Amino acid sequence: MERIVVWVRRHRWTVDLPLYAVFISLAPNWAGTGSWSVRAIPMLFLLPLLVRRRFPRTVAVLVMAGATAVYANGLWAYDRGRTELSMAVVLFTLVARGDRRFGALIAGCVVVLDVMWGFTWGTYTQNPTFSILGVLPLHIAAWALGEFFRTKEQLTTEEEKRADAQTRAATAEERTRIARELHDVLAHSISVIVLNAEGAKLARHRDPAVVDRTLDTIGRTGRDALAELRRLLEVLHAGQEARSPQPTVAELRGLVEQSGRDVTLEVTGGLDDLPASAALQAYRIVQEALTNMIKHAPADATGRVSVAFEPPEIRIEVTNTGGQAAPAPAPALPSSGRGLTGMRQRVEMYHGELSAGPLPEGGYRVGASLVVRP
Repeated sequence: MERIVVWVRRHRWTVDLPLYAVFISLAPNWAGTGSWSVRAIPMLFLLPLLVRRRFPRTVAVLVMAGATAVYANGLWAYDRGRTELSMAVVLFTLVARGDRRFGALIAGCVVVLDVMWGFTWGTYTQNPTFSILGVLPLHIAAWALGEFFRTKEQLTTEEEKRADAQTRAATAEERTRIARELHDVLAHSISVIVLNAEGAKLARHRDPAVVDRTLDTIGRTGRDALAELRRLLEVLHAGQEARSPQPTVAELRGLVEQSGRDVTLEVTGGLDDLPASAALQAYRIVQEALTNMIKHAPADATGRVSVAFEPPEIRIEVTNTGGQAAPAPAPALPSSGRGLTGMRQRVEMYHGELSAGPLPEGGYRVGASLVVRP
């Protein structure tokens, strides 16, 4: 049904087919004798109406001129039905297109022509006044119908604009979500890879065994990052159905071990009962906090990750000490500026709170809460 409506809206001329049928089927009403070509001249009203949507004002002028010619000639004057219907159609077209000022001018001309017809030819009827007033409801209905279709068209246009705006907003939100996921995946993994590579370069002459372990960590981290990227690409291609195999809180231990730092993990509460989306947000917040620790904390800094689920709230805290080691000679990793912003967006999705800042005794703390509603 919707396809039919769309097709008709693109081919408006099909709506006029019943109108054309009425013009053809109306019995001619003329006085006197004459050839069929002369008697069929009122049928010419149909020709301008074929292009009334494209040239509404021009068609209105042509129809009014034709109506004037018909009502001024005794041979055609009584073919009134076709003439009044033509004027009603052009009046409807003007109003439906929002050209009310010109429509009012045409409406005034219609009233003048009807009064002229009543005083010229209506005197031969039993009630000339009724013959004049009897056609006015037709034109009033044409004006009202034009207003109705005009309002309906405006509402449809506004709904389409609103739907387009909602689509653009949803697209922008999805792009932001994907960018946030990519940042969290790549920032953490690349930070681990770069810092371990720099560490392996420094230790290659002192302890080859450490280099081997470091290279194993780099390889494992790179493979995990590729797996996460493939998962995100599956989401892009397959949509909502592909979002289920996402990282969860149960994988936090592997995330902590991957960091290569001395980090303790404390998990309490029934985390297995968490919705998958909330577990993913908790995982990403911890991942980003550990990434910041890897980037900015000294090499000997220790950390602590605490995740507690006390319905309906998940409380997350990631802290690290200040450490005593000197800054590494490797160049500092660049910052995207999206870390805290991404965590704040994730927290806002679950009506929680985020706090981040340095500790008085040195080090840094990230605290977040997520409200999981049943």
